[in-house]
Amino acid sequence: MKELAMQLNETLKSTVVSDFLSDVGKRIFFPKGIVAQSAEAKSKATLYNATIGMAVKDGQPMYLSDIYNQFVPGAFKPAQLFSYAPGGGDPVLRNLWKEEMIEKNPSLQGKRFSLPIVTGGLTHMLSMISQMFSQDGDTLIIPDLAWDNYELIYTSLNNAQIKQFKMYDEHMAFNIKGLVDAVRSIPSRKARLLLNFPNNPTGYTPSKDEMDALADALVSLANEGYKLLVISDDAYFGLFYEEETAKESLFARLCNAHENILSIKGDAATKESMAWGFRVAFATFGCKGLTDEQYDALDKKMLGMIRATVSSCEHPGQSLLIHAMQNKGYKEDKMAVLKEMEGRYRKLKQTLLSYEEKFNLLRPYPFNSGYFMAFATKGSAEQLRKYLLDTYHIGCINIMDTTFRVAYCSVPEDKIADLVNTVYKAADELWS
Repeated sequence: MKELAMQLNETLKSTVVSDFLSDVGKRIFFPKGIVAQSAEAKSKATLYNATIGMAVKDGQPMYLSDIYNQFVPGAFKPAQLFSYAPGGGDPVLRNLWKEEMIEKNPSLQGKRFSLPIVTGGLTHMLSMISQMFSQDGDTLIIPDLAWDNYELIYTSLNNAQIKQFKMYDEHMAFNIKGLVDAVRSIPSRKARLLLNFPNNPTGYTPSKDEMDALADALVSLANEGYKLLVISDDAYFGLFYEEETAKESLFARLCNAHENILSIKGDAATKESMAWGFRVAFATFGCKGLTDEQYDALDKKMLGMIRATVSSCEHPGQSLLIHAMQNKGYKEDKMAVLKEMEGRYRKLKQTLLSYEEKFNLLRPYPFNSGYFMAFATKGSAEQLRKYLLDTYHIGCINIMDTTFRVAYCSVPEDKIADLVNTVYKAADELWS
C-alpha cells in the first residue's frame, strides 16, 4: 500500500469512516503527481508554468472559435470553459453550494460537515462512494421501491449484496420498523443504507414527524453500538408540494448526530437547477466528532477516486452554474419550475380521486413530491407498458413487473387528466 494512502488511513483510524472503508477505500489516495503539482505551480510559477498538458496562449487556454463564439461575448473567459477544472471542483462553486445547502436546511447552521466535492453527476458520486465503502460480502439496504441503478452500481461493480425492506408499512407510511429490522439483520452490526427523498419511483418524502422518527431510530441503533453509513440521495431535493412534508434532508438530522453514523449527502444541479446534461453533482460528508484533519483525509480520498475515474470533472457546467447562482434570477427561475411542477402534481392528485373504484387495477402509492408517481399493478406492469406504447403511443416505465411509474414532470398540466384516463383505460382493457 502506498505511503500516502497509509497516512490517510492512519488519520481516519478509530473513526466510523475507517470501519466502512473497503479495500479500494483503504488503497485510494490523491497522488502528488501532475494534478497536485500543477495546482501548486498555479500560485507560485509566475515566470513559466510548464506543468499541465494544456495548450496556452497569452495566459488563456487555446480554443476553437466555433465553440467559444456560441457564448455571449465577454460572459466567460476561455479559462472558465476550456481549462481543466480544479480537483474536487471550482472552489467558488463548492462554497456557493455549501451556503445554499445551509439556506435550504437551516438546521445545518453551526454544524460541522465537509465542503461539498464536485462529481460528474450523481451516478458518478454514488459509484465512487460504493467503491470506497463497500465490496464483496457487504450489504446495501434500500427500500423495495428504489432507482434500479443502485443495484447495478453495487452488485455489478462491487459484487455487494442488496437487502430490501418494504418502503411502506400497513398504514402506507414510511416503514421505519422495516428499515430497523433490516439493519438488525446484518451480522456484522455495520449497515450501509441508501435512502432517496423525494423517492424515485414513487415521488414520496416522509412527513416531518416521520423524518424525525427515522433519524431517532437510526441514532438509537448507533447508541446500541451499530455502525451506520447513511447515504442520502437528494437528487430531487426542494420539489416538495405539501405542508407536512419534511423540507430538510435526512443528512441535516444525522451529520453530527452520533460518532457511529457517517452521513453522506448526494446533491445535483441535474434536477435542482434544471441542468440535466451538465453532470454536476456534489458529495458532502458529516459525522459527529470528525476533525478538520479527518475531513481533509476524506476529501483527499475522494480526490483520488475522481482522479482515478474521470481525472477531473467538466468545467463549462461548473462555470455556468456559478454564473447562475450569483444571478438574482436563479431563485426566481427555480421557483417558477417548482410552481409548474406543483400544478401538475395537484392536477394528477385531483384526477386520481375519480378512479378510486379502479384502484384494484392500479393502486397509487402515496406521493407528495419530486417528479414521479407509481402504481402497484394487478397484472404485469410490463404488459401494461407495452400495451400503452403500442396501442396508445404513451410511454411509461415498468419496474420489476409489479410497479408502473409515471413521470408527470414531462407531461403538460392540461394533458395530465388525459394521461391518467388512458392509463386506466388500458389497464381496464387488459385486466377487467
